[in-house]
Amino acid sequence: MVYSLSGRVQVGTDVGPTDSPVAGSSTAALTIDPGVVLFGSSGADFLLVNRGSQLFVNGTADRPVVMTSRSNIEGTVGPDSIGQWGGVVILGRAPFSDCAGGGTIEGDENCTGAVEGTSNAFFGGNIPSDNSGTIRYLQVRYPGFEVTTGNELNGITMAGVGSGTTFEYVQVANSSDDGIENFGGTFNAKYIALTGNDDDSFDTDSGYRGYFQFVVITHREAGGDHVWEADSNGDENNLPRQFTRLVNFTLQANDGTSILLRGGGDYGLYNGIVVGDETDSTCIDIDGNTTVQPADTNPDDGDLQEVGPPIFESVAFDCVNTASSDDDGIDDVSYLAGDNNVLDFENTLTGDFGLVNGPNETALTAFDVTTLSDFLTAVDYVGAVEEGETPWFAGWTCDIGGAGACSARPQTRTED
Repeated sequence: MVYSLSGRVQVGTDVGPTDSPVAGSSTAALTIDPGVVLFGSSGADFLLVNRGSQLFVNGTADRPVVMTSRSNIEGTVGPDSIGQWGGVVILGRAPFSDCAGGGTIEGDENCTGAVEGTSNAFFGGNIPSDNSGTIRYLQVRYPGFEVTTGNELNGITMAGVGSGTTFEYVQVANSSDDGIENFGGTFNAKYIALTGNDDDSFDTDSGYRGYFQFVVITHREAGGDHVWEADSNGDENNLPRQFTRLVNFTLQANDGTSILLRGGGDYGLYNGIVVGDETDSTCIDIDGNTTVQPADTNPDDGDLQEVGPPIFESVAFDCVNTASSDDDGIDDVSYLAGDNNVLDFENTLTGDFGLVNGPNETALTAFDVTTLSDFLTAVDYVGAVEEGETPWFAGWTCDIGGAGACSARPQTRTED
């Protein structure tokens, strides 16, 4: 089945920030069966899930759900095409840090915000375990739309999405803005593939707190900004603070800076491989004094939640420059002194896009990620895909997974 999105297609109406719906609101659940294809014709066409409603994408490994552009359906896109329809916006009732009225009281039901890229669409609340549905085996191709400068629709926007949400086996390909951007929220994710995206492949903002495990990224060569970025709106000590843990990842960057950490976020990177362009690339840039301030800074200031500078454990860097040398007063390299990091790594990654471990990756010492969270899967290797194993992205992704090019017409496969 092929469905067309026309304009802003909403799931439910906004019920507000608490579990007591506002008068006149209504919830809904949209279920998308395996193999279904949805398309938009322009940047004005996008899917929006309101607070209190749910999206169930029931794709499978051999029948992923595909959301794409009309041009892709018509077979007129190329490998460098981007930004041909709006994308997906999911709004939840989990906390975030940048309240519309300024200031923050974590978990305050009045702490809500308006999501970028559209109007009269709100997120945030006081339900950390909020459930916006289950998204599994999904491709999002050629999304992204700039409404005004700095006000864009991403491939997938996750705003205030809670930990009751399942988000795994998801690919975003060739977005004209970020592949995925989180504004606050507490959801966790596994098995994420981001390919050919412009701007940042992944961006976390506004007090997002969660874990990502098994992530592969191949950044756009002809453009793009950072492979991974952490940021805030400038109120860097608002609560909740960002607390992101990126685990078992392989990042293939271009000639820019691969990872930018700023805005006071508390970040941890574990069991990862970062590869940059062979002629001009920088693996990591850490900016801002609040990003590297010691744990428990200002302990009397409303439980600041500060857990200290970024943490790197068992991360291998293969770039021309391991860390940025910009004149910001921060010695980036000094924060890379965790256990089993390799600052001058020579990768032997295999596969067409260099995402599967080779012998040098296998020789690296892995960090026990089960000490971080029960959500994480125990592994004994660094990187996203163990040497000699079938990649977890095989079959259900485009371009990288052996199931055809993203530019090829998506095939509907709704029956066994």
